[in-house]
Amino acid sequence: MPDCIFCRIIQKKMPAKVLFEDTHFLAFEDINPKAPTHILIIPKKHIESLDTMVEEDEFAVGRLFMVARNLAREKKVHRSGYRTVINTGTDAGQSVFHIHLHLLGGRPMAWPPG
Repeated sequence: MPDCIFCRIIQKKMPAKVLFEDTHFLAFEDINPKAPTHILIIPKKHIESLDTMVEEDEFAVGRLFMVARNLAREKKVHRSGYRTVINTGTDAGQSVFHIHLHLLGGRPMAWPPG
């Protein structure tokens, strides 16, 4: 997707502070953090949202959470707790239509969110 900001980050056409990268996934710091630790984890395959996933994307969503767990441990937020969030659609707050998992930690979280 040429107009997708996350696809441009994957293609190295836009800068990002990358914290993790492998063949299929990328994680980078959010440019507008909502917590001391706020990392976005994305598949390199363009998937618009949870709602547009197909069966073959099942692995991608599971892997997002494994990468989040590993980064939470690396950042030491696993000790006090962290939140993972996937927004789906505009009413849920999705502003970039490339599926992404938010990893937030380093401060107490309120409930309910939003």
